[in-house]
Amino acid sequence: MRRPRPAPPRPSLVRRPTGSFGWLDARLLHDGWLARLGPGASAVLVLLALAADRHGASFYGRRRMADALAMDRGAVDRALAKLVQAGLVDHRPWRSGQADGVWQLIPLPVPQARPSTGPTVIGDILKSLGVPMPERMTS
Repeated sequence: MRRPRPAPPRPSLVRRPTGSFGWLDARLLHDGWLARLGPGASAVLVLLALAADRHGASFYGRRRMADALAMDRGAVDRALAKLVQAGLVDHRPWRSGQADGVWQLIPLPVPQARPSTGPTVIGDILKSLGVPMPERMTS
């Protein structure tokens, strides 16, 4: 049976989205993406999500991102490169050779299913959990 969730400390101040708002997939946390990205790339991803339109596109330039996040331009460049390499963001420059342009949030990759090795014996599961197993009785 699931325990009820505790009430927030200030229930009268629960946030409710109004107007435009950004969203982030909870799998960023639960699948370990934030840890793999690190603080700089995570901050830039949050900024892009908050600035994105309904298509996931943001038009913020690198200097504006750096100013908004109190980061230096080099840190923003490295964060953006990490996000592109991870397949979470894509980029199309305004013109060939320009660094700035349109940044698009890409859906998180679907986790790969683990290959099935067939049925698992319950005794093997209990053993892997460290549950003591009684000796088998022989007749």
